[in-house]
Amino acid sequence: MLIDIIAGARPNFIKIAPIIEAIEAIRATGIDMNYRLVHTGQHYDKKMSGDFFEQLGIPAPHHNLEVGSGTQAEQTGRIMIGYEKLLLDTPCDLCVVVGDVTSTMACSIAAKKVNNTKVAHVEGGIRSGDWTMPEEINRIVTDAITDYFFTTSDVANNNLRKAGIADSQVFFVGNTMIDTLYKQMPRFTKPELWNRFGLIEKGYIMMTLHRPANVDDKEKLKELITEIVRASQGIPVIFPVHPRTAKMLENMAINASNLHVIDPLGYLEFNYLVKNAKAVITDSGGITEEATVMSVPCMTLRDSTERPETCTVGTNELLGTDPKSIAPAFEKLFSGQWKKGAIPELWDGKTSGRIVKHIARIFGLS
Repeated sequence: MLIDIIAGARPNFIKIAPIIEAIEAIRATGIDMNYRLVHTGQHYDKKMSGDFFEQLGIPAPHHNLEVGSGTQAEQTGRIMIGYEKLLLDTPCDLCVVVGDVTSTMACSIAAKKVNNTKVAHVEGGIRSGDWTMPEEINRIVTDAITDYFFTTSDVANNNLRKAGIADSQVFFVGNTMIDTLYKQMPRFTKPELWNRFGLIEKGYIMMTLHRPANVDDKEKLKELITEIVRASQGIPVIFPVHPRTAKMLENMAINASNLHVIDPLGYLEFNYLVKNAKAVITDSGGITEEATVMSVPCMTLRDSTERPETCTVGTNELLGTDPKSIAPAFEKLFSGQWKKGAIPELWDGKTSGRIVKHIARIFGLS
């Protein structure tokens, strides 16, 4: 059996690493399950791609489609063309896509159109309800043509049932991102900036922003950052800047001695800072999951989330995108009233093993 594993962007790499490890483990038992790692090249620079392969021990891709940058349509088209050529040359038995990036949707479509290849969606069924987000479109399109859904929560299961998906196609397995988190936690690395900025444990704020609703309007972005700095009570605010956001920050006059704008970090350094932060303020979905498992207070600058379990069970709270919501949230944090949170069901570091066992059973390998 040949499985294609698709990765295109930074969040994908975190999610596929343990799946590859689980496949290699089951192969060692004599089960005939092979994989082909396909890197679409959606994230192509070293900090957004190469460092993750090195730090997470991901083997070199068997194929790199090298699609590079471009608009949503340009990237989608290049990915579909490149993956179609690969499938026509060497078909696979199953295409495994993860998450909700452009590569997820594009490779799913190509797989179904070439020999009606079976598609498995890891993180299937999650929904934000926000159709202005490209990721929401990617999720809905992918799930419309998926054969097997590996889900992170019962909320996702219910979303799929409402869409008419049969229970026999849905497998509640947990969260592969958390598999990687647990495995790599002992290897988290203190970055050089720790001493340079005089950081102390639980004495700084981590911030990430990259959603269009927050960063595409320069005045809105400036207002958000200004409010965060003002509410932080003078403690350092560490801001690893996504390439999308970096363009907007150029020539933006924000004078704050405690705001430290830095380049993107590797996985081990970034999560060291998250684990030891007093809180995280973000608009990323994945970071809310990691913060929940590490029991770090998390504030999300979005009006909705596709990961509601991080709010109902975990440490996350939705603040919305109004800058006025920031100060009250920080007051709650500094007064010690932030909720403790817990870890959602099956987020136990064993998700990838469950996925691979299900695949082996579905295809009659065990």
